[in-house]
Amino acid sequence: MNINDINLDEEKQYNKIDEEKIKYDKKTRQLYWDIAIGLNNVDNLKPSQYFKELIKENVEGNKSNYEIELAIKAYYKEKEARQQVLESELECDMVSLRIKELLEDESFVFSPVTLKLIHKYLFQDVYDFAGKFRTYNITKEEVILNNDTVNYANHMMIENALDYDFKEEKKFDYANKTLKEQLERITEFTSSIWQIHAFDKGNTRTTAVFIEKYLRSKGYLVTNEIFKEHSLYFRNALVRANYSNYAKKVYATNEYLIRFFENLLMNKQHVLHNRDLIVKELFEE
Repeated sequence: MNINDINLDEEKQYNKIDEEKIKYDKKTRQLYWDIAIGLNNVDNLKPSQYFKELIKENVEGNKSNYEIELAIKAYYKEKEARQQVLESELECDMVSLRIKELLEDESFVFSPVTLKLIHKYLFQDVYDFAGKFRTYNITKEEVILNNDTVNYANHMMIENALDYDFKEEKKFDYANKTLKEQLERITEFTSSIWQIHAFDKGNTRTTAVFIEKYLRSKGYLVTNEIFKEHSLYFRNALVRANYSNYAKKVYATNEYLIRFFENLLMNKQHVLHNRDLIVKELFEE
């Protein structure tokens, strides 16, 4: 159609989206499952054998997401009655399903509330604190830091810190920046909201899903295989971006996170090895 032939007075109607009728090809369905399982690997969580069989059914188009949900809930209800529930598998199975559902959902609003709601949706089946900001301060020993920890936000500052980061991101003018400058800004924003660590658990998975949906809402072509294969590298890169130890001459660096995002958004082929992120200075006597 010629641009001059467009009728600007024509009124289009809103259409209701029936999520269950949206059809994805086998490759896309399998990729979304792989991403979901990969992100759970951040916490060393593995799916149950039964869930793997359900995934095959979904990929082949024989079961919908809703049918998967009913089947896996019935499976764990029976397991619970026999006191045979493996909590790590339960978490991996349920959260993987929720991640896939959110990846298939194209809707998105840029807001701290969305981050909170994503956490609530992902962990609704496993955590009673799903969607709630933590009410205490936390540390976490990191292998790459020789069991030292990143300094996370004070729990009393979570809402203010998120509001600040989101306002700063909204002010950034992507239109007048090169792709490299855009990528550096995305890296900074991702690092900042992760460092806040707003929730008791599940921060990396929540951040990853939020950023994935944010990037897609801006029209970026995302190479999803990176999250599938390198979710632990993603987390360790976030650790390196938020850790300093001046006494040991160790300084926070976005270098590794930029490599990840260059692979994600620019289709670069950086080799992403977790061992490269080990802070050697912290292991010296």
